[in-house]
Amino acid sequence: MIQIQTGRNSNYFGLKRLIIPVLSFLFAFGLLITPAQATGIYDLPVLGSGSSTWLVDQADVISLANEGKINNQLKKLAKQTDNEVRMVIISRLNFDETIDNFTDQLFERWYPTPSEQVNQTLLVIDTLSHNVGLRRGEKVKSLLGDDIVESVISQTVAYPLRDAKYNQAMMDASDRLVAVLSAQPDPGPPQVEELNIESTFTSAEETDDFNSTIWVVVILVLATVIPMVTYFWYVGFPGK
Repeated sequence: MIQIQTGRNSNYFGLKRLIIPVLSFLFAFGLLITPAQATGIYDLPVLGSGSSTWLVDQADVISLANEGKINNQLKKLAKQTDNEVRMVIISRLNFDETIDNFTDQLFERWYPTPSEQVNQTLLVIDTLSHNVGLRRGEKVKSLLGDDIVESVISQTVAYPLRDAKYNQAMMDASDRLVAVLSAQPDPGPPQVEELNIESTFTSAEETDDFNSTIWVVVILVLATVIPMVTYFWYVGFPGK
């Protein structure tokens, strides 16, 4: 006897044949795309006072051209003033780690003794959270005061990070730190133009008024058209 498969069973088996390949694809896709691994201090190269490395871009967000400019700038600073600045960019921190704690641990790993720390400055950026940490030695504090440190973190670096402009953030930070640590006048944070939101966007009150007007027009049209259509539906259209 030939059995005829019902439409419901046919749809079921068709759906089953479709779901299995899709689930297999998603599983394989999930294995290929994994979250960026958190960075610990032991994942970074071991540097120290006098090291020729000035920028560690673990997140790979800085162009080669800008990396070369920053390295040359910081190398020249160290040669002329004995003040050393190193910058580190990481992809993300461990969930229980803070940027300040990470910066302090890395600073003490690279410069374990007080004599090595005195003329050092370390700037760290986390590209996931856009948090910034800065640690400096005792000798540097006379030039790089607390107010400048706060401004570098919350303005010089933070402004470009709003739009994920990592190259600009590092270049601006390098320019400002080099100027200050060379005993030159502080150039200050970058100038940021504030947007005039009132002139750019329609206010909520104007939007509500506009929407109300539309609803009134629609209701009036319906109130006129519906009775006419109903009347002609029952009595017939003229000429018929």
